[in-house]
Amino acid sequence: MDKMLFRPIHTQPVITPKTKEVPGGKQAISSFSAHLQTALKADGKLTVSKHAKQRLEQREIHINEERWQQIESKIHEAKKMGVKESLVLLNDAALIVSAKNNTVITAMDREEAGTQIFTNINGTIILDL
Repeated sequence: MDKMLFRPIHTQPVITPKTKEVPGGKQAISSFSAHLQTALKADGKLTVSKHAKQRLEQREIHINEERWQQIESKIHEAKKMGVKESLVLLNDAALIVSAKNNTVITAMDREEAGTQIFTNINGTIILDL
């Protein structure tokens, strides 16, 4: 009984998996951070969807740069107040804007807007009435 048996435990050798190198290595990381910084800076910038661009052209609605800046500013304020989807009313146009995505979804002239029912809107911005 004094005798003890020792049995070795067989384990697999530890092999560290080779990581696949990404082309560019550090360059890929730096381009990602540059992209991230650009995205963060563009936070307040309003984009116009392809659909909205088509509607603006079809309906001959022209909005100058100063007006776009006013709309961006108001959308930014609305976003701070929790607005996700907004109706923006101008003298000659109505825009549906996603404040969450900073994107103009669609556009129509005021006459057309007068006959529409707007749903899923939780904020309205009125400029120049």
